[in-house]
Amino acid sequence: MAEISDQELADIHAFAVQLGKDAGDMLMRALQQRMAGDRGDERAAEVQYVLKENAVDIVTKTDNEVEAFIHKSISERYPSHDFIGEESYSAGTSRRYLVASGPTWIVDPLDGTVNFTHIFPMFCVSIAFAVHGRPVIGVVNAPFLHQLFTSCAGRGAWLNETQRLPLVRNPTPCMPADAPGGCTFSCEWGKDRRDVEGGNMMRKVESFVTMAAERGGRGGKGGMVHGVRSLGSATLDLAYTAMGSFDIWWEGGCWEWDVAAGFALLEEAGGLITTANPPDDPETTPIPEAHLGSRLYLAIRPAGPGANETGRQSQERTVREVWKRVQTLDYKRPEV
Repeated sequence: MAEISDQELADIHAFAVQLGKDAGDMLMRALQQRMAGDRGDERAAEVQYVLKENAVDIVTKTDNEVEAFIHKSISERYPSHDFIGEESYSAGTSRRYLVASGPTWIVDPLDGTVNFTHIFPMFCVSIAFAVHGRPVIGVVNAPFLHQLFTSCAGRGAWLNETQRLPLVRNPTPCMPADAPGGCTFSCEWGKDRRDVEGGNMMRKVESFVTMAAERGGRGGKGGMVHGVRSLGSATLDLAYTAMGSFDIWWEGGCWEWDVAAGFALLEEAGGLITTANPPDDPETTPIPEAHLGSRLYLAIRPAGPGANETGRQSQERTVREVWKRVQTLDYKRPEV
């Protein structure tokens, strides 16, 4: 595969940003039509609830229309590039990891579909461009919130194209000395709702409570985080972590289209992303890079230096403290 030049990358970035804006406009037009009742009695018919293995997936007509628009636009402009979209990929039977080394677009046309369906503003379009398997461009447009997040490798991460991320800069604060104490902790319930002992939902609940509990509580593991937040959109969780509004995001069960654009944003803003599952020895195990297809993620916001440590050291310290308090999640890719 030929390498992509800086100018080509800049052109692809500009194209992706405009594509994200256009797709966001489509989401808002669809929502406004619903709110105005322009579709008559079609609201109930446009949403499909699919129950599989005790996990509820919601797909709207809008998801499919927006993905078709994005795919067509990319295919016409970059016919040699690969494309992975949530709706087209999910329509098949395979969940193989398909992000290869060539130029690849990874798209979620509507992340936060439940939010969109209930007219809760935390929904977005997510567009990532990856080279050699790593996202180098991220575009996340949350049109109801008028928030456009963009990033390009080596060019920074931005909110609404004017405010560089993280929002607090010069200096960016170090992670709190007693992290996760003093942190905002973001997490999601996920789609796996099996009410069984040892199931993912119960492991998540136990972890949420431990992170929130008073210091000294939960057998000395209480994290005493400032707050626990659940937006209903993994993409926006990562964007807000890149922004510095969330200190920590911990999650399992996502697919690559849920996180690819967020990876690009967070890493370009200076954040850290690794695996959600704690190792046997959280104190000394080297902190690995997260794999896009791992379905297990722990993200830490950008951090500046403190009195006695670098920003990276404070991020890694926070990772280890989170690992001590969360349970191992069991999310795998289905066999094909």
